[in-house]
Amino acid sequence: MHRMKSVTAFAPATIGNVAVGFDVLGHAIVGPGDRVTVTLTDSDGIEITDVSGVVSDLPTDPYDNTASRALLRMIEDNEIAQGISLSIDKGIPLGSGMGGSAASAVAAVVAANAVLGLDLDPLTLIGYALDGEALTSTARNADNVAPCMLGGLILSNMGTVGAELQCISIPVPDKLIAVVLHPNIEIQTRAARKILGDTVSLRSHVQQSAAHALLIAACYENNLDLIGSCLEDIVIEPQRKSLIPGFDDAKAAALDHGALGCSISGSGPAVFAWCRSADSQNIAAAMKQVFDERNGSSEFWVSPVNAPGACIV
Repeated sequence: MHRMKSVTAFAPATIGNVAVGFDVLGHAIVGPGDRVTVTLTDSDGIEITDVSGVVSDLPTDPYDNTASRALLRMIEDNEIAQGISLSIDKGIPLGSGMGGSAASAVAAVVAANAVLGLDLDPLTLIGYALDGEALTSTARNADNVAPCMLGGLILSNMGTVGAELQCISIPVPDKLIAVVLHPNIEIQTRAARKILGDTVSLRSHVQQSAAHALLIAACYENNLDLIGSCLEDIVIEPQRKSLIPGFDDAKAAALDHGALGCSISGSGPAVFAWCRSADSQNIAAAMKQVFDERNGSSEFWVSPVNAPGACIV
């Protein structure tokens, strides 16, 4: 028996879609996150030994858990015969719209990469993490996984196995802040996708595409006023907002208190607002009041948009 070796990685919560970038744009936040400890063992294969934190009833079959599923192809590709056990500490609630599935997968591959000494590059690790993330969605979209791994605001394409994955770091304007509110309800990603229509009108497509392009340009130009003119989702938000009691009132409250824009984080129910740092606390308080009245309770985080990604702890 050799002495066991362990590494723990932390992966942050994320804001997916960022209003105008459905499935291709996301950013990390400072606040909640998942921790995964990967330990080398003398057993065969992958074993999940412990699940704790805000969620404790996750699947323990390696094929059904996002953290372990992310490691299966990684181990096969790199011909790893070493046994591995996982301990998962969930800091992100399930069905929150804050990238919880992505965070577990990212933390797992970051920790495994370190403990196994593989020295794989971040894009390769993102590809493996997408294997885990795909368990909760119907497509391999990197809008949560990429910013979770890399930090900051990331534009990405679909991470199809075998295709070249592209993840571009977008410059974040000075003092740009995200206020994130999580109402005390749960929305499953697959269910939130099923309610989306299969078609988008030409007018809506052009308008949303222009808004997405303007948002990217505004970030490069450090132009907060331009961000405020285009951070509006006219395609996905109208179809999903009915799943979040109080959404319209919370959005109105955020805008009334100076938010540059406000929309649904990922599939919801979390809602985010981008704003100037001076307005952040008033926006958070106004949104929380709305959600507390409609849902009984909520929690919020105030974070720089340019937040760090996953790391070894």
